[in-house]
Amino acid sequence: MAGRGPQSFQKKLKEQQRKEKQQEKIAKRLERKRLAEASPGSDTDLDFEIQPQDAEAQQQEAETQPQEAERS
Repeated sequence: MAGRGPQSFQKKLKEQQRKEKQQEKIAKRLERKRLAEASPGSDTDLDFEIQPQDAEAQQQEAETQPQEAERS
């Protein structure tokens, strides 16, 4: 008996990717919920997550702003 065709394999891969994405979404929701419960008075916007490169850029920007104020 021959193996399954390429379409079945593609469907299997697609289903695996869908399940992985669903698990990632669930994990993100739980993380946001946990953060919200940890700091109920926080004004942060939990609709987005700061990526590591974004955090570094914000840190660099925060460091350069006081220097610019001193120059003025």
